[in-house]
Amino acid sequence: MSAEEPLHPQSHLFQVRHPEWAANATIYEVNLRNFTSEGTFRAFEEHLPRLAAMGISIVWLMPVHPIGLVEHKGTLGSQYAVQDYFGVNPEFGTLDDLRHLVQTAHGLGLRVLLDWVANHTAWDNPLVQAHPEWYRRDASGQLLPPVPDWTDVVAFDYTHRELRRYMTDALLYWVREADIDGYRCDVAGLVPTDFWDEARLELDAVKPLFMLAEWDELYPSGGLSWEEFNSDTKLLERAFNMSFGLRLHYLLDHIAEGKARLEDIDVYLAAERAKYPPSVYLMHFTSNHDVNSWDGTEYERLGPLALPFAVLTVLLPGMPLVYSGQEAALSRRLQFFDRDTIGWYTIPLQEFYTRLLQLKRRHPALRNGDVHSRFRRLPGPEQLYGFRRDKDGAAVLCVINAEARETPLPISAEAAGTWQDVFSGQQLLLREGDELLVPGHGWRVLEWV
Repeated sequence: MSAEEPLHPQSHLFQVRHPEWAANATIYEVNLRNFTSEGTFRAFEEHLPRLAAMGISIVWLMPVHPIGLVEHKGTLGSQYAVQDYFGVNPEFGTLDDLRHLVQTAHGLGLRVLLDWVANHTAWDNPLVQAHPEWYRRDASGQLLPPVPDWTDVVAFDYTHRELRRYMTDALLYWVREADIDGYRCDVAGLVPTDFWDEARLELDAVKPLFMLAEWDELYPSGGLSWEEFNSDTKLLERAFNMSFGLRLHYLLDHIAEGKARLEDIDVYLAAERAKYPPSVYLMHFTSNHDVNSWDGTEYERLGPLALPFAVLTVLLPGMPLVYSGQEAALSRRLQFFDRDTIGWYTIPLQEFYTRLLQLKRRHPALRNGDVHSRFRRLPGPEQLYGFRRDKDGAAVLCVINAEARETPLPISAEAAGTWQDVFSGQQLLLREGDELLVPGHGWRVLEWV
């Protein structure tokens, strides 16, 4: 992760070019159904200035298409059971409403990604009747869900060129009609990589896009077992700008459960670097729609480490994600198949995320995928995890404390210097041999001055 390290042996394989604006970007996932009492594009649009001020760069909208009725779950069904790839769910508004949202976002310097479900459809998607050969079937000829408990959807068979043409045309439609800036692609590793590679070329010919894969080549995804997991998907070589950092997500959960140690983060980072050159983007998070609804809130899973670990996901190498309601300290699991409105009566963590995300946005040492940014671990007691990131004389120091008692970090040569506390504004002169106090279940984030 330093400027001095040799070129990654597989760097030549990773040909995706990141847009310049993505270098300091943060992404925000929008659960439209539950974001406001109206649950519409127009109602959500009113939050865009607040998100931009918080430091968000990319807005990811969960699927906006009409939802299947056959075998649907709950009252409203899953947004990932697509009935019509060219339609807008009337629950959210109209195509013109979506266009207006995108235009407003662009005016604020935000980019908009649509969530795309290329692997499967609702049972009552017209394609099931019009092109039954496009779907996977079992030995008796019955349609197959992609995963056994996803009973509301059926899986595509991408051996058919006509399906690939249809899906590429559908992807192109939303770029042309709504001026979106890219896609978050659901269970991207279950779709053949060569489809994504080919589609990306056509999409970029219309407009350079940002593509996010819901997958992690370091960790299985989509409910698959290790035996079923294809570790050779190579999604980030030509098709996608970024994929999910699922392995780090689960590692943070395991640390909070006492099943792993803070120092295992170093093992993870080493594995990441062995797999990918520094230019590759991975997305880090403490919550998203799946995690919140099925695994639990960050407060359930991480307990008092929820905020310290949020600090890590922003400041470790990678792009941070904030999920709907995290800045409002949402402490309940949102219903996935029904309306369950987030309360925005207070937003107690707005300033917390603003301090971190604005630092991420402006600081040269924190840029995404920067091969010249250095990462150095700081020595200290096992309950602390500290590091320094620097580039061209600019530096950020971060330390989090996994224990309830205040703990001092001994100042090593790497941490010595004059710093300003990002949260308190206090200026500190740290000399080698001094100590930096880190609050129990807290953090210190310092910027070199």
